[in-house]
Amino acid sequence: MKVSAPGNPAAQRELAAAAIRRRLVAHLAAGGSTDFAAAPFENPVACYTDPVRAALETERLFLQGPLLAGLSGEIPRPGDRLVFEAVGRSVIVVRNAVGQVRAFRNMCAHRGAKLLRPGVAEQGARITCPFHAWSYDLDGVLRGVPGAAGFAGLDLHSRALQCVPVAEWHGLIFVRLEGAEAIDCSQHLGEFAPLLEQLELAGFTPVQRSALRAKTNWKYALDTYGESYHFGVLHAATIGATHLTNVAAFDAFGRHWRLSFAARTLAALVGQPETSWPRASYDGIHFIFPNTIMVVGAPGESQAFVRLFRLFPGERPGEMSCQFSVHAHGLSAEEFRSLGGGVVDSESEVTWEDYRVAEDAYENLARSGPQVRLVFGRNEPALQAFHRAVAAAIGVPL
Repeated sequence: MKVSAPGNPAAQRELAAAAIRRRLVAHLAAGGSTDFAAAPFENPVACYTDPVRAALETERLFLQGPLLAGLSGEIPRPGDRLVFEAVGRSVIVVRNAVGQVRAFRNMCAHRGAKLLRPGVAEQGARITCPFHAWSYDLDGVLRGVPGAAGFAGLDLHSRALQCVPVAEWHGLIFVRLEGAEAIDCSQHLGEFAPLLEQLELAGFTPVQRSALRAKTNWKYALDTYGESYHFGVLHAATIGATHLTNVAAFDAFGRHWRLSFAARTLAALVGQPETSWPRASYDGIHFIFPNTIMVVGAPGESQAFVRLFRLFPGERPGEMSCQFSVHAHGLSAEEFRSLGGGVVDSESEVTWEDYRVAEDAYENLARSGPQVRLVFGRNEPALQAFHRAVAAAIGVPL
């Protein structure tokens, strides 16, 4: 039975947290079971190694499809801007004078120079090229040309920045890197939209950023986020010490999903009446198709944070990158670090335990014949859902 609390996101989160915890405790009471897919699933090695398939993924998922460029809290005021770079494209996302979000190719209309560099904090009513100081307003209109007499006879009014489709939705900002089709966030997120809306992400501000590159396929790296089957082996001294292996609650929402792992502390609730259980805290992994892992957590009663892991393909099937960021509500960067958030995700041992396995595995896969098929068990439903969704989106049978 679905229980709702209309108009009260905090109550909705608490109800959802209680329902998920109930499922996880039931798994523990059953001796350590987990949510299952209908059957095991075989995945061809070409899913990771085929350059033709990789090109289709880049074109259809990353260039034509909506991608999460950031959260609203990264550009809260008029004049704020961020640079989003992926699959060889660079985009500026700005908040204009009336508070709307706009996006443009990060390319000056004069000689094509990049206007802004990633990670450089800037704010103001003009975007000025560092090459010759051509300047644009927050709607991309050319407003300043030093030595304008040198361009007599040209229609400088037409030299605006090239617009990129962008949409802001409940704290999330999506862009489309190629094409002019408007972004319909509700359509893209589908039945996942109400769940993301209740997270109230508009109030989150960035407290940490990092990035890494790895010699593996982006999908193999993403696979490491989607199951707890490996916790007790690969992460025995880290996640495996706090969470149980192979016990999870999985919920599919079209191409998107939520995955909740079982903390070891839940074992104490087995056999106890639910009325005696402590208040549930909402957390878990939220996957936004095609490439975003959002880990929701709550370090305290009045604080919350989300960790974003956005994975992108490289130029070849065995190359990828991940953009990490942490966004907090009710916490400054200093407060987040004081609560144990000082470890940078791209440098953490947990991250590299996963990525070392992914790199080593890709070496094997790249040297395997096309007849090799990897297998996902019934206990890995999130990975099955992910690969089926990717295959469907690019029109390639599994």
